[in-house]
Amino acid sequence: MPVRSCLVTIKDMDGVKHTVEVTAETLYEAVALGLVALRGNDWVMGIAQGLNTVQVSVVDIPIEHSVKIKDFHDWLERSTGAPREISKRSRIKAILGLPTHK
Repeated sequence: MPVRSCLVTIKDMDGVKHTVEVTAETLYEAVALGLVALRGNDWVMGIAQGLNTVQVSVVDIPIEHSVKIKDFHDWLERSTGAPREISKRSRIKAILGLPTHK
């Protein structure tokens, strides 16, 4: 899958939208990289979990995606799937600093 430049936008606990540019191979990789980048920023006043939505806009092709953080976490916690999907989840867990196996 080709690597794409993406804008990742999320609202913080104060309702302020923050956008960061990342380079990712998949939608969920873009979400993970965006969350990591925004978590470390002093201007971001905490990121709400659950139904908060992460907006991903592909820069080189005008495509926009919205992913509920709950759906992202549900996908991340799946233990089944094709080897390729399991490998992608493991890579994204590593990006987030999470254990890659149970």
